[in-house]
Amino acid sequence: MAAARESLLDAALTALDRRPWPTVRMVEVAAAAGVSRQTLYNEFGGKDGLARALVRRAADGYLAGVERALAGTGGTWERLTATAEWTTTAAQGNALVRALLTGCWNERLPRPRPDAPRVPAPRRAERPLPTPPELVRMVRDRAVTALAAPGTGRAATAELARSCELVVRLALSCVAAPPAEGGVAELVRAVAPRSPR
Repeated sequence: MAAARESLLDAALTALDRRPWPTVRMVEVAAAAGVSRQTLYNEFGGKDGLARALVRRAADGYLAGVERALAGTGGTWERLTATAEWTTTAAQGNALVRALLTGCWNERLPRPRPDAPRVPAPRRAERPLPTPPELVRMVRDRAVTALAAPGTGRAATAELARSCELVVRLALSCVAAPPAEGGVAELVRAVAPRSPR
């Protein structure tokens, strides 16, 4: 069923690229994925469940990119720069990631209702969708985990956490007001000398 689930999410995303979410029909998504409408309903419970899964996949994809950036080569500030650049690139290339990071949803996007009843999914535990502040904390915490040297003291870890959060918030400002080519790296370098390495 994992293949059918991914096919359905891909078909829903393709439909979303063509028209606003309110006009996307479940029967069309199922047909485009090559499965029955009942399979779609069994997998997601309804359109809100499909929307929730689309947004969850966007969040997970963004966080996987953060992990890749943090696992790269270079020192602390090179990897934080890569994370900031990934954040702006991901948000510019994916409207769902941009909405997740900024909290700015529009009528074209699927915005799952937080109060919607959930259909039990025995194969998967459904996690709540992250809010923008939660995403900032997730990225900050992953950066601290990836960048803190073994045996780093509390004060140094707290300072690293502040620096990581600063870089994430700097990247978010670049999502709202994109800088010129190469501007994200320049902005991160501008704050690096004033922060611990």
